[in-house]
Amino acid sequence: QVQLVESGGGLVQAGGSLRLSCAASARTFSTYAMAWFRQAPGEEREFVARISWSGATTDYADSVKGRFTIARDNAKNMVYLQMNSLKPEDTAVYYCAATNTYYGGTYYYEYDYWGQGTQVTVSS
Repeated sequence: QVQLVESGGGLVQAGGSLRLSCAASARTFSTYAMAWFRQAPGEEREFVARISWSGATTDYADSVKGRFTIARDNAKNMVYLQMNSLKPEDTAVYYCAATNTYYGGTYYYEYDYWGQGTQVTVSS
C-alpha cells in the first residue's frame, strides 16, 4: 500500500512558477514508477509527466514539454513537478500517482495509487 500526499499548489500569475511536491509512504518507493496528472473542471484527468523508478527516464505531455520538469528523490520518498512559464490553461487539480513497475504509462487507469490532489490556479 502506498499513500501519496501532494503539496505546493496555489495561485500564480501567468508566466510564473510553482513547484509541486508529492510525499510517498511506501517502504520500497524506489520500485514504483511515478507520474503527475491533472484535471480541470468538466474535463477528464490528463497525463502531465512520468518518471521511471530510477529517475533515469522521463516523459511529458506535449502541452507542458519544455516548461515542466519531473524529478524524484528516492532517499526522501519524494517526487516533484517544477512548473515554469505557467499559463491559464494549466489551471487544474494536480494529482500524484504511483504504480509498482519500472515505468508507467500515460493513462490514469495504469496507476494504482493516487494522492488527494493540489489546486493550481494561473491567472491571466
